[in-house]
Amino acid sequence: MEKIATMKARSAKNKGKRLQNLVRDKLIEMYPDLEGDIASQIMGVTGEDIVLTPHAKKLIPYSFECKNVEKLNVWKSFQQCKTNSGKRTPILVIKKNRETPKIVMELDEWLNIIKTKK
Repeated sequence: MEKIATMKARSAKNKGKRLQNLVRDKLIEMYPDLEGDIASQIMGVTGEDIVLTPHAKKLIPYSFECKNVEKLNVWKSFQQCKTNSGKRTPILVIKKNRETPKIVMELDEWLNIIKTKK
């Protein structure tokens, strides 16, 4: 039984890591000059899931928390994201099997983003 539980935990961590890597890769695709400035956090380490250097933080003022699970307490996960975000805008990236990733953020922050696109 312990071996099965360990395998399931490892599989869940791998799912989470895949989502982190996807977000990292998409950010690097948008900002190719920042390739060495954007990294995926090591699993199990407290803090943001996407690690940005100070230089990258100037261009990407967001803090990312990634959750790749079938059932999710969005409120608790977003609070974790806010706690880790410091002065940057928290972005919760969520995904489950057979679905594309989605983001959760505060409405006013989203409105500020689309307002600047006008």
